Amino acid sequence: MDLTVVAYVVYLLISVALTIWVARTLSRNGRIFIASVLQGDEKLADAVNHLLVVGFYLVNLGFVALYLKAAEGVEDARGLFEALSVKLGVVLLVLGVMHLGNVWVLNKIRRRGVMERQQTPPVGPQGWTTPAGQGPWAAPAAGTGGA
Repeated sequence: MDLTVVAYVVYLLISVALTIWVARTLSRNGRIFIASVLQGDEKLADAVNHLLVVGFYLVNLGFVALYLKAAEGVEDARGLFEALSVKLGVVLLVLGVMHLGNVWVLNKIRRRGVMERQQTPPVGPQGWTTPAGQGPWAAPAAGTGGA
């Protein structure tokens, strides 16, 4: 059997398995973080989590498929390992960048929500001020006093 085909099969098996494992791990552990970002809305958190997982699969599996072709044929076992290490290393880096990008965006959303909650007064207004021109600090009426 051609070693290039073996490299393709091993690359696909490992890349797809890694993508599935990372997506499941991020989905399971990220759900709590997303619920926090979305202020405890569990249904919305589940929906956003599912959409992020689908997007994660599409981007990463698309990249794995596009990156499948080897620049040159694999001639021996050493070449097989070298080709696999480069390809799998790039896939792992892409998975990591995707993960960090998701966390960064969610953290920005979370920070915005925290700032909005801090700007809301904890107690509603308890009284009203008098309209402008009435009260102890009113401006002088036109035509009275002055120079």
